Amino acid sequence: MVTAETFKRGLNKGIVTTWELTKVVVPVYIFVTFLSYTPVLEWLAGVCQPFMYYLGLPGEASLALVMGYALNIYAAIGVITSLALSSKEITILAVMLLLCHSLPVETAVAKRTGVSGTIIITLRVLLSIFSGLALNWLM
Repeated sequence: MVTAETFKRGLNKGIVTTWELTKVVVPVYIFVTFLSYTPVLEWLAGVCQPFMYYLGLPGEASLALVMGYALNIYAAIGVITSLALSSKEITILAVMLLLCHSLPVETAVAKRTGVSGTIIITLRVLLSIFSGLALNWLM
């Protein structure tokens, strides 16, 4: 049964958690937005091109992965819609992003439950990469 005390405790914990998430999300969002106005992201696509080949993706798709990993899946979708990608490439990107998106936010949430942030990031990124490699090989 929900009592006034339970409601107050839940509201307090919700506010504390929101503040913790805000301290992570806002700086990352500002940083990536700033980078989008510099040549750094284009340079990143060039650097990632050789690796992206193994995933069956063009170098520009690395921007979608970076945006999805760092910000959220909606930023990645914005990048994907601006690229001319095949259905195979979109499928690979979608699976990779579904397994590993919003890393700062979701890692902060996982840490609140007692899970190691390093372990969760490592597992999610590796699973995303292995899935991309497997899909490229299978499709």
